[in-house]
Amino acid sequence: MNYWLVKSEPSVFSFDDLLSSPRRTTHWDGVRNYAARNHLRAMARGDLVLFYHSGVTPSEIVGVAEVTRAAYPDPTAFDPADAHFDPKSKPDAPTWFMVDLRAVEKLPRPVSLDEIKRTKALQQMALVRLGRLSVQPVTEREYELVRELSGSRG
Repeated sequence: MNYWLVKSEPSVFSFDDLLSSPRRTTHWDGVRNYAARNHLRAMARGDLVLFYHSGVTPSEIVGVAEVTRAAYPDPTAFDPADAHFDPKSKPDAPTWFMVDLRAVEKLPRPVSLDEIKRTKALQQMALVRLGRLSVQPVTEREYELVRELSGSRG
């Protein structure tokens, strides 16, 4: 199993939106960064994902999701009416991918970026080092530490 972090602005799609989605599941589309795309392509069914609210103060990890469907072509790239359209991406040779995520749990207490930065064992976390990347890997130890900081028992 691998661990990941995805970022979303809560005004666009929040963890509460995921919780209220049918079957608490959604597709994670619209990623248009090659590094983030490569991380999506590496995700496997059953991987766990920290859900991070960005673009707000404080920015914070608020929940845990699970990958329920591994990477598949993102159809928004093929739709000229969609904001994520990419004329270079073709159905027979897709450039962009998405995964399906299901909400597992809302953390008992959000873990802020400032708290993560102050935690010595998390200072090498991609969230601290890479900042803006919308999909990024998390080590098992980082995942466990974030869960501990949140007060989660699982």
